[in-house]
Amino acid sequence: MGRWIVLLLIIVPALEIGVLILSGNTIGIWPTILLIILTGLLGAWLAKREGLETIRTAQLQMQNGEVPNSLVIDGICILIGGTVLLTPGFITDTIGFLLLIPYTRGMLKALLQKLFNKLLSNGNLVFVRRK
Repeated sequence: MGRWIVLLLIIVPALEIGVLILSGNTIGIWPTILLIILTGLLGAWLAKREGLETIRTAQLQMQNGEVPNSLVIDGICILIGGTVLLTPGFITDTIGFLLLIPYTRGMLKALLQKLFNKLLSNGNLVFVRRK
């Protein structure tokens, strides 16, 4: 798992630089910079909106005596999506928007749920619960 993270930390920035250079050559430097700023602002707004909505829903579920299980994964997706949208680049912005938009986040949540279940069953992920 650690090797994959290191590999992503090397490959993603290199790809982002390539896409930014291509975009600058295609549409120009200033439109590229403007797009980066606009996606960052739109992403921050969307992350705030979705995060607050998730918190409100979790509070309602807890008031009704329900455990907000799926909202925890929503919160993780929103946190990661908002974070990657703050990094300049179109690839990370695409990933961020996919994690923030409720419809696409739902599809990614299913994949994450399978991954978490697999890690739990293999013993690679352990939750400690305090009473």
